[in-house]
Amino acid sequence: MLKYIIKDNEAGFVFKHGIFQKMVLTGTYRFPFLLGYEVVREEMTGELEHIDTPYQVLSKDSTFLDSTVHMEIPDGSVGFIYVNGKLTSFADRKEYTFWNVFDKYDIKIVSMEETLIGTEISKRMLSLIPEIFYTDVRIGEGEVGLLYYDNVMQRQLSKGEYHFWNYDHNITCRVIDMKQQELDIVGQEILTKDKIGIRMNVTCLYKIRDAVQFAEIISVLKNQLYSAVQLAIREIVGNYKLDGILEAKEQISKEIYAVLKDREKLFCVNFLTAGIKDIILPGEIRDIMNSVLVAEKKAQANVIARREEVASTRSLLNTAKLMEENQTLYKLKELEYLERICEKVNEISVNGNAGIIEQLGKVMGTGR
Repeated sequence: MLKYIIKDNEAGFVFKHGIFQKMVLTGTYRFPFLLGYEVVREEMTGELEHIDTPYQVLSKDSTFLDSTVHMEIPDGSVGFIYVNGKLTSFADRKEYTFWNVFDKYDIKIVSMEETLIGTEISKRMLSLIPEIFYTDVRIGEGEVGLLYYDNVMQRQLSKGEYHFWNYDHNITCRVIDMKQQELDIVGQEILTKDKIGIRMNVTCLYKIRDAVQFAEIISVLKNQLYSAVQLAIREIVGNYKLDGILEAKEQISKEIYAVLKDREKLFCVNFLTAGIKDIILPGEIRDIMNSVLVAEKKAQANVIARREEVASTRSLLNTAKLMEENQTLYKLKELEYLERICEKVNEISVNGNAGIIEQLGKVMGTGR
């Protein structure tokens, strides 16, 4: 006889020649070894792990049935394991058998047949689910998401965070940026109407107008817009001579913008602005333009100088006429000159033969 002691937290599984007989709880037991008896002990905590006998066999014993809870997760569903009412883990198998003596176990079963994961799945539950089971989709500010089931578009998604089960469908989402974007055409080479090669920097702002239509007909938007703006620049600017381009920069920008507005439906966008940023001339043309500019400024300076000389001479002539006609004014002018002379000299010598004003007038060559 073999003696077996089963502790308070243990259960004993009695086998005879490998066949399950019964389960026993706390106590001391003796079984004849020669008759093929064996007792396997297991702690009654957590999941039943060390007994290979199928649950269907063990469940025929009422003691075992009262001490355990068995749960099966159906196809198309997942489970969440709760211990004493607290969520602990994700159920990644189809069957579970827990000891239900010291702790109370439960499994919450959630169907995956509704592709969109609903509010019954909390963030804590979601953090426990392996990524293979679901797809995350995040749509930011100013973006639109196009949701696809098995490459077939279902609907548009606005700003937010979404989660989808991968059970019935392969989930994909294309995120479209609906905010305004800038496109720069840098160093575009153009031949003017008078056969002068120049380079031009042009910028434009645009935004996608219809996300669904855009996804259906446009592959690489930036490349297509770049080509469209290039063609518009060449089409417009090529009709102008160099002088006209330099003088009508704003007008040319408006013409480029008008051409792009006419073609925006081809690209499912709205052009918001378009214009010339810089015009880059060849080195020799730039030198010539600088020389012309310097010559023009010098000519303008000469004209201004001559105009000032004429005005000064006319003013002197008018003053002389007034003094010729008015002796009092003439005398006042003499006194003004005398005052200026006195401010500049330290000593003046005069004789008694004539007045001081008359003598100073003779010195200055203005006396009459």
